[in-house]
Amino acid sequence: MSTYGKQISEIDFIEQLRQGDNGGFEILYDRYSAMLFGIILRVVNDNEDAENLLQDCFVKIWKNIASYDATKGRLATWMINVARNTAIDFTRSKVFSQRKRNQSIENGITSTPAISHSPIPTDTIGLRQIVNKLPSQHREIIEWMYFEGFTQQEISDNFEIPLGTVKTRARNALIELRRVFEIK
Repeated sequence: MSTYGKQISEIDFIEQLRQGDNGGFEILYDRYSAMLFGIILRVVNDNEDAENLLQDCFVKIWKNIASYDATKGRLATWMINVARNTAIDFTRSKVFSQRKRNQSIENGITSTPAISHSPIPTDTIGLRQIVNKLPSQHREIIEWMYFEGFTQQEISDNFEIPLGTVKTRARNALIELRRVFEIK
């Protein structure tokens, strides 16, 4: 790896980044931006979103470089994980899911030649009432995830519930709902 015409080791380069050296960040961006952009683009499948997320990714890398541990892997591997997680978090966000829903509605409207008069499926009637019968901890998680569109991480962050607890409650609630629907 070179900086300003001289060779620099990865350890020295990482130290340069940890010290907040803008030249180091420029080298980092020049060297890794194309690779990280490709990783993000594969996840979000939209150039504009990928460009914005790449910037977010580099901000996270810049702010969190002190947490990088060389004993756990190479810098590139760590940055790939940061990029991938940034993109995945975005796809789980309310903004992304609402945009996808709106796109599918728009596509459905333009491609449907006539209005369909199909009845409302009876298995969806009363879903909220069934969810309301769940224990309050499970019900809240299901409502936040499926009715309000929060990711498990967002629930953890916003409501100060450990992520593992959110996942366990969601799994248990889904098991209970599955049991209720199998009875019918």
